[in-house]
Amino acid sequence: MGIQAGSLWQHEGLDFFGLSLSGIHTSLSIPLHQICFDVAQGLPFAVKMRKFFITHGHLDHAAGIPYIISQKAMHNEPAPQFYMPASLADPITEIIRLWEKIEEHQYKFEFHKVDKKTCVPLNLQHEVRCFPTVHRIESFGYSLVNKNKKLKPEFQNLSGPEIQQAKASGLVVDEIQEKILMSFTGDTQIEFLDLSPEIKKSRILFLEATYLDERKSISDAKKWGHTHLDEIIPRLDEIESEKIALIHVSSRYSTPEILEILKRKIPLIHQERVILFPGR
Repeated sequence: MGIQAGSLWQHEGLDFFGLSLSGIHTSLSIPLHQICFDVAQGLPFAVKMRKFFITHGHLDHAAGIPYIISQKAMHNEPAPQFYMPASLADPITEIIRLWEKIEEHQYKFEFHKVDKKTCVPLNLQHEVRCFPTVHRIESFGYSLVNKNKKLKPEFQNLSGPEIQQAKASGLVVDEIQEKILMSFTGDTQIEFLDLSPEIKKSRILFLEATYLDERKSISDAKKWGHTHLDEIIPRLDEIESEKIALIHVSSRYSTPEILEILKRKIPLIHQERVILFPGR
């Protein structure tokens, strides 16, 4: 399954390294920003990151937390920053304390409890925002947002001195323009789109699609807090994303099967937008 290296996918000037296979491993890193969404079992491409955003506590998404902390300590790196649902933070802290006893070493780490209003600045122009998802346990997705300060349209044709004069008179000449560069859902039912409709504007949407055909029904998907492809297709017109990268597909489907199903079921107008994330 190639779980050591992860798969590289590039879009819109960003490199994404990741793997996602339902029940086995899910992790996605963006080296440019040194961030990682979910950590699977603590894969090499994830260990190198600095900030980790955990969608929920299931093992295929979060089991690697102790390993990453241990690796950071071994290499004398700064304490890793983990952002996670509040219900996960205390239990995983207990687990880390037990591993400290096992290894006879005290770790450095920081766990931050998130909610739907959490924003984590990365630099002057980028931040990660949380959004609620709908799973069997408390869960959140995360968006990478770009923020740029630009002159308001009514001031764009003025000279420098004229702009300074406007500022001096008390006028606000700048505005913040935001773009959701990407969003990562983790495990969720499709209803998350109704809770956070702004996610539909993400330029890239990493979207769970655990089940794809009649082998599992929509009700099967909902029973386990997942999404079926047949729930995604009717909503493609309202999702504005340039690319919708499907993640967390069940291991019951081979890659050739998945590609055949997508070609058969996705409307032609959307087929270039909807892709299978290459890492499984």
